[in-house]
Amino acid sequence: MALVDPTASHLDPGMEGEGGVLAGDLGVLPNANCPKHGHNGLDNPDACKAKQCLRKVIGHHGDYVKISLPDARGNRLPAEWWKTAIAFFYALFNLVLTTVVITAVHERVPEKESSPPLPDKFFDYVDRVKWAFTVTEINGMLLVGIWIIQWIFLKYKSIAGRRFFFLIGTLYLYRCVTMYITTLPVPGNHFTCAPKLYGDSQAKMQRVLQLISGGGLSITGSHLMCGDFLYSGHTVMLTLTYLFVKEYSPRTFWWYHLMCWLLAAVGVVCILVAHEHYSVDVVVAYFITSRLFWWYHTMANVPGLRCSANNYLTNTWWNPVFNFFERNVQTQVPCAFCWPITWPPACLKNSCKKYNAV
Repeated sequence: MALVDPTASHLDPGMEGEGGVLAGDLGVLPNANCPKHGHNGLDNPDACKAKQCLRKVIGHHGDYVKISLPDARGNRLPAEWWKTAIAFFYALFNLVLTTVVITAVHERVPEKESSPPLPDKFFDYVDRVKWAFTVTEINGMLLVGIWIIQWIFLKYKSIAGRRFFFLIGTLYLYRCVTMYITTLPVPGNHFTCAPKLYGDSQAKMQRVLQLISGGGLSITGSHLMCGDFLYSGHTVMLTLTYLFVKEYSPRTFWWYHLMCWLLAAVGVVCILVAHEHYSVDVVVAYFITSRLFWWYHTMANVPGLRCSANNYLTNTWWNPVFNFFERNVQTQVPCAFCWPITWPPACLKNSCKKYNAV
């Protein structure tokens, strides 16, 4: 709506509102005399009468006249929760697939007597600390909890959510491949692996369900299998949650970013101190996680790259999936927060009307 002030003594006939209506052509000049000639220089008594009638109507109905204006920008950040649901099921499928692959790989892990742990430089200089891996898993749960709370208060939570689900699903899909094609021996003689089942499908399914129910954590007692070494899933979760916390929070919250970085860094170091993974497992996990996050968000935050002939990231296999998820996201997602629950609900509120002053 545009607001036209009938008390104004003069309006520029050349002024044009956003809706394409010329303020001067309305003739809303209550204090002005009717001109003798029209715009074409000829006598126009009908136009004079129309302007006098319009002045009377405006004076009768109040100080302003509302003129509808179309919204030229449109919604550049649509929620599209259905896409977020697809990304969630994609992540869930790959997480379940990971537990199935771990169960299968466990049957192929060589015995410690026949294949001793591989040499590792970090292990040569740092002795094993038993409780260090517990610190890793506690830090991981804290970071995941912090990210979930932050995500709930994000204004554009649907976009951030489907990005997180797609990336975590893709990273665990890659992990399934690397675990299956190369089975490493255990990193240390302290490992106590569950007995092998040798084709007992029902028992293997029970192990899959046990691993899922415990979240794949050692502190829950659900992870007693070996073989899921290359690369580290704990490093993936620590790194990815920190990157999302930092990306979708204000840049001025340096103390918040530092706290989350310390949680992630201490967690990653404790994986090595506990001798639960080889050093290469942690390095590869960090490299793949950080690069995939940065590649995805570079393309998402710079819409001009998506169709650029010089953008070689379009050659990745996940580029069509990226275009599907990000097609209608036409600008960088701002760091904005809102209450997750509003009262009264939108269905009980009057629609908000916007006006521009002419």
